Amino acid sequence: MPITPFLNGERFDLEGIRVLRVAFEMVCIALRTGDCDDHVKQAIATKLIALVKAGERNPDILCEEVLKDIGTPQQWAASEAARCSVLGGQKAQN
Repeated sequence: MPITPFLNGERFDLEGIRVLRVAFEMVCIALRTGDCDDHVKQAIATKLIALVKAGERNPDILCEEVLKDIGTPQQWAASEAARCSVLGGQKAQN
């Protein structure tokens, strides 16, 4: 999932976009966001944007900081609905 839809008009140089994209993918994979509501992904992007604006450009550190802030994936129930609930979103309706 690309981060671009969640930038809300924020502008970054090419390296900033690359770092955000990589870190966003890492966090989404770690949290297994899957079909979670876009509000969950927006929350992740917002945290990443704030960190990049503060000067962090290492995707590994960005991912680690967001995961620390949200909580570790191992604490959540295995079901996608439970993960989405913990993340503050709901399962996307098709």
